[in-house]
Amino acid sequence: MAQIVLTDVSVSINSVDLAAKATQVVINYEKEAVEVTAFGDSWRKFTDGLGNVTCDVEMQQDFSSAAVEDTVYPLVGTTTTLVFKPTSGAVSATNPSYTITGAYLASHTPLNGAVGELSTTSLSFQGGSLAKATS
Repeated sequence: MAQIVLTDVSVSINSVDLAAKATQVVINYEKEAVEVTAFGDSWRKFTDGLGNVTCDVEMQQDFSSAAVEDTVYPLVGTTTTLVFKPTSGAVSATNPSYTITGAYLASHTPLNGAVGELSTTSLSFQGGSLAKATS
């Protein structure tokens, strides 16, 4: 299996390409374990329950038109669609697309940094549904 060094990740938030301002992306997908153990079982048994997805995105702040602030500020308290790919190339088995539909953004920090530092913002989306495409 080949390793990948992320240098060209495709990042779309609310249909806006923000890859040039993104510095980190973390997608976490999980299913709750629901116990179904019954009398007579010798071992605990589980089945999958509700799914959950969270996504954290680190961005360099940009107040230009149709950039980070323009895109993110109105999303606080709403749901949106996020799309990520390991590279900006076409979707394929080796460059899958991950689409999170209905991702909720609870908060946004418009200014973050100290004297002489790059202003950044950290976005934490939660919920929605995750779909993986390979073609």
